[in-house]
Amino acid sequence: MPTVSRSLPRQPHLDVPKRQARELLKDWRAAKPDAFDRIRGRHPKYHDASDADLKSVAFRLSDAQLIVAREYGFSTWAQMKERISGNSAASALAVAIRAGDRNNVVQLLRANPNLLHIPLVSGNWGPPMSHAANLGRLEIIKAIAELGARDFQHAFDRAILQGKIECAKWLHEHGARPVPGTIMGSCETLNPEGFRFLVEMGAPLTDERGNRLAPLAMVLETYGRNSAGKHAILKILSEQGYTFPDTPMMAFHQGNVAKLEDYLRRDPRLIERRFTYREIYPPELGCADDGRSGLHWTPIDGTTLLHLAIDFSEAEIFDLLLSRGADVNARATVDAAGFGGHTPLFNAVICGPGNDAEMMRALLARGAARDARASLRKFLDWTETPRWHEVQNVTPAEWARTFPEQIWVNHEALRLLTASDKP
Repeated sequence: MPTVSRSLPRQPHLDVPKRQARELLKDWRAAKPDAFDRIRGRHPKYHDASDADLKSVAFRLSDAQLIVAREYGFSTWAQMKERISGNSAASALAVAIRAGDRNNVVQLLRANPNLLHIPLVSGNWGPPMSHAANLGRLEIIKAIAELGARDFQHAFDRAILQGKIECAKWLHEHGARPVPGTIMGSCETLNPEGFRFLVEMGAPLTDERGNRLAPLAMVLETYGRNSAGKHAILKILSEQGYTFPDTPMMAFHQGNVAKLEDYLRRDPRLIERRFTYREIYPPELGCADDGRSGLHWTPIDGTTLLHLAIDFSEAEIFDLLLSRGADVNARATVDAAGFGGHTPLFNAVICGPGNDAEMMRALLARGAARDARASLRKFLDWTETPRWHEVQNVTPAEWARTFPEQIWVNHEALRLLTASDKP
């Protein structure tokens, strides 16, 4: 179920969320499916409610306000109002924490004690102490705790997620515990230091519901692109008794170049094979079996190992495939609706944050066609309103230029792609 997530602008005004709450109430009255999904996704009373149930409940403006507040990362409407009213001080506090300015942080919080328990930027980053934990500011964490902050558990979880181990140790000494689900943060960010620290502490290898496959699925499906961290966490999971299927894709995920090379030696046609979502994200390992598994940018369903090496930032495997003669103009499978058929250049130009263009450079040097055309369909997971983005008959450069989330475009790769001179 898609879940709306929002961020406050630099200069927030309460009129905007007020309008959004009124619009949600109006959409509920019109029985719009998107409104029902938002209610189920954010309202604690209606997680499991059917459409018929939601049509008949007494849904009020206060309920709509709660949902909008939670979409902005706040636990209540009142908390969001308080954060907006203190925006200047909250912004200054966030800047001071990032700068490591302990004295200024203390002064700001003494002048604005109400901000001690309110998220500064988002619900994920949390109140000031948790915000500092994300950045590894241990001395500031200590100072904020002395002022009365009590979000030790959230701060601990954020420190682990970001690999700030010294902060995590201090927070643990002050009451935070590795509860079920804590391990998921380091899996999300592919942070082996945080993961190893939790394993050594005896943290449960489960999500908050006790699902033991959830950490493994998160490592495989996360938006994170840290191949060395991913390989290290999968190795630790193997040492903890997890078993993986003996397949080319699992050799790929583990970064086991020697094993993948052995697969290619035994089956030379493997290099031109197209892999399905179910092969890339095996449901038997806990991955979602919904056709939209994993977080990536350019579609990967029905792509070759070369497409996948680009998407997952597997540089060593990418080099191996090129040395084995992988086709730099190989096209992905075209689905029944006519979407697909994209070459590795499409993946190289929209491949997540960062501007490392070495893969693009290598593809162009081997004759990758800049004028290849394809139609693509991508579900946008992180937009304010999750939706499908569809384009017809575009080149790799057009795919990049028209992509709604420009933060995921590799602009250095795009520059190379559109340069008049061949690299």
